[in-house]
Amino acid sequence: MNHLLPRSIGQSLLTHLGESPAVVVTGARQTGKTTLVRELAPGPRRYLALDDLDVMETARRDPERLLLGAEPVILDEVQRVPAVLSAVKRAVDASGAPGRFLLTGSANLLLMRCVSESLAGRASYLTLGPMTRREQRGLGTCGSWEDFLRAPDADWPAAVAEGPDAPEDWRPLARRGGFPVAALVRRTDAARGRWFDGYVRTYLERDLQTQARITALPDFRRVMRAASRRLGGLVNQAELGRDAALPQQTVGRYLNLLETSHLLVRLPAYTTNRTKRLIKAPKLYWADTGLALHLAGDPEPEGAHLENIVLHDLLAWRDSRLGRAGIFYWRTASGAEVDFVIEAESRLLPIEVKSTARPRFRDARHLLAFGVEYGDAARGGLLLHTGDEIRWIAPGVLAAPWWRVL
Repeated sequence: MNHLLPRSIGQSLLTHLGESPAVVVTGARQTGKTTLVRELAPGPRRYLALDDLDVMETARRDPERLLLGAEPVILDEVQRVPAVLSAVKRAVDASGAPGRFLLTGSANLLLMRCVSESLAGRASYLTLGPMTRREQRGLGTCGSWEDFLRAPDADWPAAVAEGPDAPEDWRPLARRGGFPVAALVRRTDAARGRWFDGYVRTYLERDLQTQARITALPDFRRVMRAASRRLGGLVNQAELGRDAALPQQTVGRYLNLLETSHLLVRLPAYTTNRTKRLIKAPKLYWADTGLALHLAGDPEPEGAHLENIVLHDLLAWRDSRLGRAGIFYWRTASGAEVDFVIEAESRLLPIEVKSTARPRFRDARHLLAFGVEYGDAARGGLLLHTGDEIRWIAPGVLAAPWWRVL
């Protein structure tokens, strides 16, 4: 079945279960968290869904009783009863056997104000986002980012050439997004639109209320739409407030809730510099382009949505690898900008995304400026485009089709 396709964080999940007494898998609702943990968790496990009213009541009244016994436990949608985390902490402190607790949540527990127990030092955290392009194709992986980090720059063209050889239009991918049902089960734009309608309604009327009591749902919906229409831009709460006719403070609160729900992504700026003044405000993206387009009411994706597709893949790769990596953007006060910067193993890999089939030298100028600014710390630049040509477009800058990399 399509919704049982392998996911890129699968191996990391198994590794963490073998090392940590508690593993927490969070992500937006309907990304496949429950399916993943129930499929991959080794050995017999008790499954307890905090969506179940009886289980929820027991978790609130007597969480220790819920966790009795030595059998490993899956606690699904743990954000619904945050107090159960204190019981998990006590059980872990009593017996720190690895892999005993596997928790899932549709909210980032580390960002939830009502969560006082983060299981610091006792739990590993993983994030499952919507499906990447390669996950949707059954490969269970992300793009070739690891190859670019490990291979010498001179070997990049050969590595790219080994990628998929069937050109693909990125716009249908943007419209369907990566939620398993929307991407793989709903076959038409109309059917996906109905699914997204239900998704938003359920999020607003049920899931959001576990984080904050929002009574003005039309206001919240307006902020969602305004944010979806500013995808790829700098986060500016004052401008969003004008778009939604709401106070800036209210907009900030709603953006925080969207980020906590794993629906909104605020991409941080890379601010280490030697000579230039840099922009430090984050940029705004969505976890899923299909949802963003639906909220905005846009019939056709634009270049920022192709950027969002690449970012989604980068974040999935970051969250699935065992080594640490950072994903940023870079912009100077004078206007030079690089869409994405990978920071890993003390090196920097700048990436530019262009929704053109014929990139030119001028498209590489900001990648070249980044290389000059960071010298030996920077790898060559990568310019992703929508055509089919692989070539060095400028000294140290490789132009490559997005569909061969993702």
